[in-house]
Amino acid sequence: MRTTITLVLVASLAGCELDVPDLNNPGIGDLTDNPTQSSVTAAATGLIIGGRRNHAAANGYVAQLGILGREAYNFDQADPRFVGELLQGNLNAGSPFGGNFWALPYANIRLANTLLPAIDKVPEFSAAEKAGLRGFTKTMIALDLLEVISTRDDIGAVIDTNRPIGDVGPIADKTAVLAEIAKLLDEGAMELQSGGDEFAFKLSSGFTDFDKPATFRTFNRAIRARVAAYQKNYAMALTALGESFIDADMMTTAADLDTGVYYAYSTGAGDTTNALINPNIFAHPSVMTDVMMNGTANDLRYTRKIGPAEMPGSAQGLTSNLVFLLYTSPGSPVPLIRNEELILLRAEAKFFTMDATGAMADLNLVRTLSGGLQQIGGGAPAEDVFVTALLYERRYSLMFEGHRWIDVRRFNKLDTLPLDKPDFTRNRRYPLPLGECNARTGEPACELDSL
Repeated sequence: MRTTITLVLVASLAGCELDVPDLNNPGIGDLTDNPTQSSVTAAATGLIIGGRRNHAAANGYVAQLGILGREAYNFDQADPRFVGELLQGNLNAGSPFGGNFWALPYANIRLANTLLPAIDKVPEFSAAEKAGLRGFTKTMIALDLLEVISTRDDIGAVIDTNRPIGDVGPIADKTAVLAEIAKLLDEGAMELQSGGDEFAFKLSSGFTDFDKPATFRTFNRAIRARVAAYQKNYAMALTALGESFIDADMMTTAADLDTGVYYAYSTGAGDTTNALINPNIFAHPSVMTDVMMNGTANDLRYTRKIGPAEMPGSAQGLTSNLVFLLYTSPGSPVPLIRNEELILLRAEAKFFTMDATGAMADLNLVRTLSGGLQQIGGGAPAEDVFVTALLYERRYSLMFEGHRWIDVRRFNKLDTLPLDKPDFTRNRRYPLPLGECNARTGEPACELDSL
């Protein structure tokens, strides 16, 4: 982790009905040396704010990964890098594009590492409240590391993060990073089991129905299932799903699939808005052409999420007359994980644990309930046929939520992404940021580009 990462705590998040005292006065040192109930609970709230970061920024996680995954364009005339760097060339380690999704997650992890030992120093917290805080904090660290490794992939990431400023931790490989994330989630789940009935702090509105240790634990297990799928540990994915909030049997409408945890935004004073409503953001034309080519033009997911633009957008020879209908206001929430994803994860896990019948049942549940499409028949499919079907369902069910690029990469299908022009490329990972590499000498990971 870079030596120059600073610890940032946000003072308030009024739009999400959170109230965080100013921790910069008298200073963060008090959280280390003399923690109090208010400073610890404020820091816990700060992890939610820091975890949300630039997720829904116009140049943030959903937007950038959407462009890389050929879900979206950003036709910002003032910044040609939305095309030149994300679609045409290599991600640049020295730019706010290729250098993204590193410093901010690690800043949040540093806050979490400061918070964990502080929790036990506050005698006013009960044992259950301390366990709940530890379980929450470890879950948030896991989410931050997952963002880093999801963008860096086989370049790896730093997992030895609890070091003094100036002491740079080594780059661990992808397998080790995912194992560390899984370990943090499992430890967090154990703590949450002992977390009592209530957290000692208030969570944002995005955690409605998941704001108590027991219900938050089902969210933790949902993320654990996603990580297990990334690890191709499908038996573990099924175990974690069984402890998550997945609820397939009681669902009767597409809205039931939306149950889950969200990043919350608002126009309230001091809060952050959802910038994915930026008028420069358009849907990639392949989202429409592929739904037509698959014979699923009546897919309700497409008609719910994509509509005609009032005016076509264009930049650098690219054009689109399609826009997203997903995020309609500055206060629109952005999914972190939903029931729909969990059912598709279960379909994937069942198939790769020799339960093709169960896998197709889950796939068809989403396909019919969310897409309004006919079921896929024909019995147990071959692996390549199933993966193609799974990727189609994930593409339209989880559209513009940050999954498409990761999905095609983890199934070695990156070459199925369309090239808008013959000289364009398909970036498979983000490089280590230039500033990070400047803090290292002869680091092999710094020699790897984004392709």
